[in-house]
Amino acid sequence: MSMKMKIEGAGDIERALGALARGTAKGVTRRAMKKALQPVARAAEGSPFVIAVTSKLAPRQKGRARRDQGRSKIAMYVGPVQQDGSHAPHAHLIEFGTGDRYHKSGKYVGAVMADPFMRPAWDANRERVLEILKREIWAEIEKTVARAARKAARG
Repeated sequence: MSMKMKIEGAGDIERALGALARGTAKGVTRRAMKKALQPVARAAEGSPFVIAVTSKLAPRQKGRARRDQGRSKIAMYVGPVQQDGSHAPHAHLIEFGTGDRYHKSGKYVGAVMADPFMRPAWDANRERVLEILKREIWAEIEKTVARAARKAARG
């Protein structure tokens, strides 16, 4: 699921990020997003999976999550991974459940009831995520500008 949010003051943030080098701006945004998504990850911890917040996705997930990513877009993933950190290809079956399942032979093999863990975590925290993101992105921009100023003063 891809989610777009409108942030009040986003123009100011965009201008401040635009003043930074593209790689630096992406790093600032990634760090802020990672902090902002932590409440969602913590809220989903009761699931049978480890919940990760990352920009690095396994190859099977990467195509779906980053389909529209251009040079200036940043995607973060908050969701299930297996204990070893690899993607959890069956997590959606737990989140959304399944209908009746049959083998090719016609044998009935059951159904899985939906046991959502990510959607309730997101719904309970989306406003908080936005507030944290606004606060953290400004903090990261200020830290980055201060670091650059110190570096310029030294050299």
